[in-house]
Amino acid sequence: MRLRHCLLPALVLAAAFVAAPVLAADEPDLIFKKSTVWKFLTPDHKLATYAVDDPLVEGVACHFTVPEKGGISGWVGVAEEVSDISLACRQVGPVVFKEKFEQGDEMFRQRRSFLFKKMRIVRGCDIKRNVLVYLVYSDKIIEGSPKNSTSTVPIMPWGTSEAPRCADWLDE
Repeated sequence: MRLRHCLLPALVLAAAFVAAPVLAADEPDLIFKKSTVWKFLTPDHKLATYAVDDPLVEGVACHFTVPEKGGISGWVGVAEEVSDISLACRQVGPVVFKEKFEQGDEMFRQRRSFLFKKMRIVRGCDIKRNVLVYLVYSDKIIEGSPKNSTSTVPIMPWGTSEAPRCADWLDE
């Protein structure tokens, strides 16, 4: 009887973990999904395109496309997603830095498997060219992932506002 009471909270926690594959403060905005492989009676494999705003750099948005597995494992939420992720970041308004950042700081993170794989978008500054550099990659605890994509955002004046220098906001 006592063992059952100990297992119940663990099972509830595990069920919540499976039901919520992505736990993040700011969820990305889904733009659209496109089916790539038809599956009978279960969800199709899809490519999903999302948008996320840089939380520290106002005026910069990134769009990324990730494959999403269908089938039974995708439906249940236990599929390990592949690491093929594309990334495009652009200046969408006047650039305003909210606080200092370090080279390679994480801008966004999303789980890509039940336990072990995460997709990360990190940010850096090309000081010489005044360009923000964004890198997306996935990491896996055991073997990692060499697949990645890079996007750059030259910081330009917007309207009458002058372009800030990203070098001034690096925390060295």
